[in-house]
Amino acid sequence: MNVTRTGVLLRPNNARVLYRPFEPQHPQRAMKIIGRIMALADDEAERLIGEVLAEFHGRHQRLLAFFRERYEAVRHHLLTDAPLGEARQLLIGSYFTQEYALESAALFNPSIVWHPRQEGLPPGTRRFILTLRATGEGHVSSVGFRTGTVDSAGTITLAAPTGFVTAPHVVADSRYEKPLFLCKLAELGIVDGVVDLVFDALPDHFTLADLEAALAQASRQRRVPRKEWEPFTTAILALARANYEIACDAESDISERVIFPYSPAETNGIEDARFVRFEEPDGTVRYYATCTAFDGSVMLPQFLATDDFLHFKMSTLNGPAIANKGLALFPRRINGAYAMLSRQDGENVFVMQSDMLHFWHTKRLVLRPTQPWEFVQVGNCGSPIETPRGWLVLTHGVGPMRKYAIGAALLDLDDPTKVLGRLHEPLLSPDENERAGYVPNVVYSCGALLHEGLLVIPYSMSDFATTFATVPLADVLTALRA
Repeated sequence: MNVTRTGVLLRPNNARVLYRPFEPQHPQRAMKIIGRIMALADDEAERLIGEVLAEFHGRHQRLLAFFRERYEAVRHHLLTDAPLGEARQLLIGSYFTQEYALESAALFNPSIVWHPRQEGLPPGTRRFILTLRATGEGHVSSVGFRTGTVDSAGTITLAAPTGFVTAPHVVADSRYEKPLFLCKLAELGIVDGVVDLVFDALPDHFTLADLEAALAQASRQRRVPRKEWEPFTTAILALARANYEIACDAESDISERVIFPYSPAETNGIEDARFVRFEEPDGTVRYYATCTAFDGSVMLPQFLATDDFLHFKMSTLNGPAIANKGLALFPRRINGAYAMLSRQDGENVFVMQSDMLHFWHTKRLVLRPTQPWEFVQVGNCGSPIETPRGWLVLTHGVGPMRKYAIGAALLDLDDPTKVLGRLHEPLLSPDENERAGYVPNVVYSCGALLHEGLLVIPYSMSDFATTFATVPLADVLTALRA
């Protein structure tokens, strides 16, 4: 097939830094830091915060506001309620802030969807949003964004990112739906009688603060021993914190936005977001993504939803069929049900179907390792793409020496558990320019697009950088039919 490597290249840039909280491991250390700052003379405190701002203010947006937030977060460590001058407050905030280079190690595993806004473009050209796994210090991963255009000839142009990156803020008053939350608790096996006591006191839509208050009230009413109560409350609050909303600054460029780990389940990162433009039967469009939360030992499949790439809702996925990495949602319902690709056993591709986005109970095996270049495992490379002949699924196969290649399969439009065709040879394998990286001999994608008869595939090179390839859809379908 006539696969064209575009030469467009996105490398990790260690100059792209954001600010994040610095949290000392022990409260005593925080108190010592504050004590040392409080011992400074007023003029010395003013001089020091002046130096901090001179050095860092040009690297960030809204840095002063963040210093004030950090001061408010640690002010309970102060020994008195005596008022402090603004310079000392800002200085304290700066000591509990740190920079983080979010893509210093890698910028890879891309996914691509059409941008919600397409105005101002020449005929045959469309604007897209590219999402990437950005990996920095400690191998912590987050979700970054870029935008660009592709024309009728398949020429890809990426917009240059700005010099800033700012993590979104967590929406403090975001609300939980009580029936959905109770269903998730039941899936986790948390069905103790105390659950009714806690949730009977809550409205149909409640906040995290409401939940914490209800738990405290139930504890006083039941007088449950601490050793029995703590695991119960810990599990409920962990579920709540894994389901949250974040908001980016409406004035920010999309390249300045990042979905940075927030919940305890994401301590070691958010990995491999597979975005899809999802259309309901009534024409309503939302953007969904499956991703993986990692806390250093346990992988937890998660679900992202957004209408505008400014506000995002992160949710847990539940049900016995939710396991392992590599979930990918179909872009529409099939026969009234949601459908999703999965790889529960880490080796084969399954199709799941469900009436609810957050709960998945059944799966059917559709693809097993068959060709030598995929004998180790086969998985998906993003959400299926609808074509007149079937659902086009880009796959990844792992062969000898842990070499990753990208293949393809075709599934029936009405019954995606029926396989209509598979490629016998890889669509894309790492060439000599793509073999070196954090994980060598890998080409991998988390989603592609179809434009003007061309399949546009963003893909990562050896878990380090990202590039693009294009191939005529007709060539792929012909090979699949054969």
